[in-house]
Amino acid sequence: MTPRTRDQIHRHRWSILAVVCLAVFVTVLDGTIVNVALPTLSTTLDASTSQLQWIVDAYLLVFTGLLLAAGGLGDRYGRKRALLVGLVVFGVTSAFAGMAGSAETLILGRALMGVGAALIFPATLAILTNVFTDPGERAKAIGVWSAVSGVAVAAGPILGGWLLEHYWWGSVFFVNVPVVIVVFVVTALLVPESKEADAPSLDWRGLVLSIAAIGTLVFTIIEAPKWGWLSSTTLVGFGAAAGLLVGFVLWELRTPHPMLPVRIFRNRRFTAASAAITSAFFALFGFIFLITQYFQLIRGYSPLEAGVRTLPVAISIALAAVVAPRIVQRVGTTKVVSAGLALMAAGFVWVSTASAGTPYLEIVGQMILLGVGLGFTTAPATESIMGSVSLDKAGVGSAVNDTTRELGGTLGVAIVGSVFSSVYANALSGGRVFSGLPAEAQKVTEDSVGAAQVVAGRLGSLAPAYLGEVSDAFLSGLAVACLVVAGVALAGAIVAWVFLPARAGVDVGGADGADPIVTDGNADDAELVTTG
Repeated sequence: MTPRTRDQIHRHRWSILAVVCLAVFVTVLDGTIVNVALPTLSTTLDASTSQLQWIVDAYLLVFTGLLLAAGGLGDRYGRKRALLVGLVVFGVTSAFAGMAGSAETLILGRALMGVGAALIFPATLAILTNVFTDPGERAKAIGVWSAVSGVAVAAGPILGGWLLEHYWWGSVFFVNVPVVIVVFVVTALLVPESKEADAPSLDWRGLVLSIAAIGTLVFTIIEAPKWGWLSSTTLVGFGAAAGLLVGFVLWELRTPHPMLPVRIFRNRRFTAASAAITSAFFALFGFIFLITQYFQLIRGYSPLEAGVRTLPVAISIALAAVVAPRIVQRVGTTKVVSAGLALMAAGFVWVSTASAGTPYLEIVGQMILLGVGLGFTTAPATESIMGSVSLDKAGVGSAVNDTTRELGGTLGVAIVGSVFSSVYANALSGGRVFSGLPAEAQKVTEDSVGAAQVVAGRLGSLAPAYLGEVSDAFLSGLAVACLVVAGVALAGAIVAWVFLPARAGVDVGGADGADPIVTDGNADDAELVTTG
């Protein structure tokens, strides 16, 4: 039975945390579980590299685009209700995706799954914020929530690999169904309802503009390698995305009930923390997209072997996210978040040196750096975001936090995948065997690294030299993409060091390099800052 009184809710708070964390786990897991299946999908569904990016990003794109609106709907109609509806949608569309017979149908299924995930994700964090009213306990709960969401990202390839080892590729989607059923039942029985008093009507124009802006940007990035980065089509796409983004901001500033109260970004704690999370998840999703293909296509591991070899990332994220809040109590948010992003940047520079013969233990060291960096970044940054908004606005705060995560992940896959594709294709063009192939075989090789295995089967004695050229081209793309990601993580570390306050509502001058702030001197922010 659902707890009714504040005392009952307080007694059940850790059980409620477990339930919402399971809901978070399954939705975040689906952002990366498909990665380990990409080589299989490239041959089974004849998917190109661009389609593989869309199989990953269709989910993330819809997920990201609808988060703000879903957070607002939860505030208005109830976070528990939004969570339950989201679970139903997510379960049904997971089954649809698992039965897809083509790359195009799978992309559609993934997009529909994003609708359910968008309803689930902001509701979970908003529910936690309302259940855990003590600032200390809330920080610990958010640390656990961040650990679970971070581990889910890294655990996706492991579970996906095991399923592919024992079942067909559709099982990576059908596995969601029983989990969703369990979470739905327990949520209905245990989780309390909460919503904003006098919530305004949904900002439909803002919703359309935000989806259009994000969708146009991601679509342009993914297709840019095919169009040409400086082609008129690409430049028009980037220009349209910028115009739509400006239009969204102007509308949100003008409308009396905005979907995203953009003035909230005057709060430096909120804004710098959001930037830190975007940078961290940009890096993580880009890494997972490439490393699972590296393990299978370059090192020759099976899907399960590849997934298991990403386990150090998952373990490192979990441990660091749990420990991070305690370190924050001693040295402040600024140093912990900045150090986390700096560790990620160093890790990616190290990954860029990988070759086909790099010892696995060296790769373990790289993954530990990345995992610890992510854990140090996300838990304190998430608490900074949620501690900057009032309880009534928990849905909006959660939606912004979630949007920064998913937008970072979406752009990570899109940009890293596009940079990789451009460098990979350019490196291939210099190969002696590749240059002598028929045009159709060249196009197949450029479109998909996985499809190169099929082409190699037709080359006889030339196959080893051809696969060597493909491997070298892949590693060239991996190296450049990792350096790009390292640059993004380093930029995030600098932003956090300069702008992220060490603590909420206290003087953070001096050692942390920031000015003393409470609300940054803006009256509009006064209602958003808590003592948490």
